[in-house]
Amino acid sequence: MLKPYETELLGRVEPGFFIDGRWERPDTRELFNVHDPSTGEIIKSVASATVEDALRALDAAAGAQQTWASTPSRVRSNILRRAFDLLTARKEDFALLISLEMGKPLAEARDEVDYGAEFLRWFSEEAVRVRGDYRPTPEGTGTIVVTHRPVGPTYVITPWNYPLAMATRKMAPALAAGCTVVVKPAELTPLTTNYFAQLLAEAGVPAGVVNVVPTSDPAAQSQALLADARLRKISFTGSTAVGTALMATAATNALRTSMELGGNAPFVVFEDADLDNAVQAVVLAKFRNTGQACTAANRVIVHDSIADDFVERLSKRVNAMKVGRGTEAGVEVGLLITPKARDNVSRLVEDALNNNATLVTGGKPLAAPGNFFQPTVIDRVPPNAALMNEEIFGPVLGIFRFTAETEAVELANKTPFGLVGYVFTEDLHRGHRMINSIDTGMMGLNVGAISNAAAPFGGIKLSGLGREGGFEGIHEYLSPKYTLLPHQR
Repeated sequence: MLKPYETELLGRVEPGFFIDGRWERPDTRELFNVHDPSTGEIIKSVASATVEDALRALDAAAGAQQTWASTPSRVRSNILRRAFDLLTARKEDFALLISLEMGKPLAEARDEVDYGAEFLRWFSEEAVRVRGDYRPTPEGTGTIVVTHRPVGPTYVITPWNYPLAMATRKMAPALAAGCTVVVKPAELTPLTTNYFAQLLAEAGVPAGVVNVVPTSDPAAQSQALLADARLRKISFTGSTAVGTALMATAATNALRTSMELGGNAPFVVFEDADLDNAVQAVVLAKFRNTGQACTAANRVIVHDSIADDFVERLSKRVNAMKVGRGTEAGVEVGLLITPKARDNVSRLVEDALNNNATLVTGGKPLAAPGNFFQPTVIDRVPPNAALMNEEIFGPVLGIFRFTAETEAVELANKTPFGLVGYVFTEDLHRGHRMINSIDTGMMGLNVGAISNAAAPFGGIKLSGLGREGGFEGIHEYLSPKYTLLPHQR
């Protein structure tokens, strides 16, 4: 049962879709329900945008593109900064809304608001710092001038696990660069995005620049938008299967693409590591967001000489973690987003145990209501177990043992994914070797959390392409234009 203040907050969230500066809620519009995953209770119904609605959103974005692109960068910067200030002031509202619709602990939801807000602040600063170039040709016959132009209308698809931060991480650089956007939030968690769109309008984003079209038929919507030649870019965060399918469709119109896809992160602990630090970091890297993060430590690869000590310390910490509804005080581990997600985690655990892995703690779903699963540690996982090869997306941690550095590197790289890796060692030279040896787009050396708005987030191989954050992030939404100025004779 929702508490009165939760009901009041939900009442302030627009239940429609946002096109050309107006909220639309036709009485005849098909609705889809948003549930509290801890109880299954319907917390709000949202209008489902049709393909025609999505194309009208693209009409608005395309119509506003030229004006927004020619808007002075300082004006765009100031709007993003106002959005940062408003979001920071409403941190508690957004944190509660995130926790209600996707179930993460309230403390983690507050962290997401802080993280998401930083993209607004960072790209408000980057908006006025886009640089060009001016240089002579090698032959001395002219001057090369390089400027940067906005890519154009952008389709943004955000995931359910970080409904605010993934929206700001994509929308902030697009708006800073001068691109208009059509946003499709995940149907499991559309409320945070709608509430954020309300905030952006209050911050001064002009009509047509931001359009939000939640839908219960995302495949049809995406197919229609990607087939429209007015769209010039897509930015997606989600599964590798969906992302690669979107890239194939986007190729028809040669769209710019940014894809942040799946992960299978190795967490390597060498024999000289600070074990207390490593345990604390792996708990953060694995159980943050109940393991439902592409950056989650999926495979914990531990030197055999310290593995028993590491597992003992880790199991004590995991056993002490409180599981519950995200809005309850002291909860560290929330729930899985759907029953299907919970069942998939159960499958992975059963497969590992059937392959002679050792259950240290946890291992079972908790009684209904809610899609809860015990925080789980499994030791001596064999290389052929599904835990080694599939993204877990749940609160299950598998331990793999090694004896030589080369073996650790081989285990770490034995995956088609390459988003992030974590390495713990006190040997500086070994640390540098790992930076160059582990095939990932990002790495944490003796830390378990690496995301930062000022850093380029992204992976290699089947973990995607493009970067979000850092000064690199705004260039995902800019196209360089080269002009030759001949020397006068």
